[in-house]
Amino acid sequence: MPDRVIRFLLVDDIEENLVALEALLRRDGLELHKARSAGEALELMLVHDYALALLDVQMPEIDGYELAELMRGAERTRRLPIIFVTAADMDETRRFRGYEAGAVDFIFKPIDPAILKSKCEVFFQLGQQARELARQRDEMRTIALHRDQALARLKAHADNSPLGVVELDCGLQVRSWSQGAARIFGFQPREMLGKPLVQTGWLPPEAVAELKGWIDADIGSDAPPRYTTEVTARSSDGREIACVLYGSSLCEPGGQHRSLTLQILDVTEKRRAEEMRSLLIGELNHRIKNTLANVQAIARQTLRQSATLADFNTSFSGRLQALARAHSILSDATWSSAPLNDLINDQIKAGTLDGDRLRRSGPQVQISPENMLRLALTLHELGTNAQKYGALSVPGGEIHLSWQTEGEGLVLTWRELGGPPVRAPARSGFGLTLIDTSAGGEDGTVTVDWRPEGVVWTIRLLRGVEADRSTIKAPSSVLAPTLVGEALLGRRVLLIEDEPLVALDLSYELEDVGAEVVAVARTLRDALVAAEQQSIDLALLDGNLGGEKVDGVAAILTRRGIPFCFVSGYGPEHLPAEFQTVPVVQKPVDPQKLRHVLQQIINRPPVAEPA
Repeated sequence: MPDRVIRFLLVDDIEENLVALEALLRRDGLELHKARSAGEALELMLVHDYALALLDVQMPEIDGYELAELMRGAERTRRLPIIFVTAADMDETRRFRGYEAGAVDFIFKPIDPAILKSKCEVFFQLGQQARELARQRDEMRTIALHRDQALARLKAHADNSPLGVVELDCGLQVRSWSQGAARIFGFQPREMLGKPLVQTGWLPPEAVAELKGWIDADIGSDAPPRYTTEVTARSSDGREIACVLYGSSLCEPGGQHRSLTLQILDVTEKRRAEEMRSLLIGELNHRIKNTLANVQAIARQTLRQSATLADFNTSFSGRLQALARAHSILSDATWSSAPLNDLINDQIKAGTLDGDRLRRSGPQVQISPENMLRLALTLHELGTNAQKYGALSVPGGEIHLSWQTEGEGLVLTWRELGGPPVRAPARSGFGLTLIDTSAGGEDGTVTVDWRPEGVVWTIRLLRGVEADRSTIKAPSSVLAPTLVGEALLGRRVLLIEDEPLVALDLSYELEDVGAEVVAVARTLRDALVAAEQQSIDLALLDGNLGGEKVDGVAAILTRRGIPFCFVSGYGPEHLPAEFQTVPVVQKPVDPQKLRHVLQQIINRPPVAEPA
């Protein structure tokens, strides 16, 4: 330890001799202990460590020779240097006995101070050196302990890190392989340590060459060079893993023993996600353009076949709603295949089909997004025609809808019974043309049999159909949309909508039934102010205003006791969780459904504000 002192032990049975020795040897850094007998000396040596023992030869009971022999018999004092102090004449016998007992030297009385000091100085210097070595030893132990702790922490961090850490020497031989690297690539440290990188097959040859270039480019500058590259590595089971390598080239003083430490990030999932995102964006762009093209075609053809604007509005709105509902079904299925029964249930919910007069049979199947959109329009047209001219236009008429799989395709049959006598139409309207040209898809077929007892449509899809093991969902019980009488007349309405054209369209619809739009808010800030300050009877609240949530607006309306509904392209699951019981009008808006929902919220008690 740094505070360790140097001690000499002085043993003599005469106090005056001890005092004289103490006076001659006293100096800074030296601690002198005195003993007047062998027993007292042995007790002190059990407690303290000494650099030198000065023993008087002539002592009663146990003399200096005998004390030295006892010291040589104990492990603690065996190597303690001894100088005998004697007044007797020194013959060869006594000298031999002294050295045999362990003496390193003799001092004769009367003591020459210079000789005493010079001989003791040697052992004082040795004591100082021993003390310094002990201090250095303790420091090295502390440094080694801190080093081991730091290495243990570094290893624990490296092993638990999601990054793989690999160290290579200047010949690209693997020097360390962390548990993180083992988790990423499957190679265990015993399989990699000591092997040249080129022989492991872990990295492709071009990557190995690039790493070699990193080491060769290191000229031993003060700041270690850092490098980055992307590679495709191989796992132990042969899989390709996309990685980003972060390299640090280290060079020891003198320019030798260069090494390269790699930190490896597995970006396989990130790269796949980016590819999927790009694919989805492209697919979304494709679907949006296709949808807009379909809407454009429907609008043009409906306008061409409509006698009046009212007829156009009814037909076009119904077809647009059919497409929108089909999109909602596909969104719930993340734009993968969706159950055919969900599409049929949606037609019942929309009022296009009468669930009490629909007889359906067939296996549970899933149909592709393209087929879903085509069949949505087809079932809408078939149901609308049945309500106008066919089985659903008279009491007692029924629709029999059946289907069966045929390879990867489907054969669907629509049969009407109990309606007015049927005759083939003299001319085909857009609805019949729409069914005939699109229902079967690109390679399918559509046939119609105008039987007197009821028309029969047979639609054959050649692909895009697969078995569905889920249970059939029963159609939700809904009220058919009805026209509102005077329920909205004179009502003051707050319209919260960020799309100007949608807000304009909704304003016209509300004014058509006698309501008054007192304010239109297009931003969240304006909506919060209007909801708090406007004198209104009800509100229409967009589910999202420029990407901002509308929970605060809904809370204000609820606190004020003002009935409201959401108008949104989102489903209920994406709207404020605290207001799941608030009615939702889906975009694009069906005017009749909007009026029906507004009548409902006016007549029912307000929703309690969430806690």
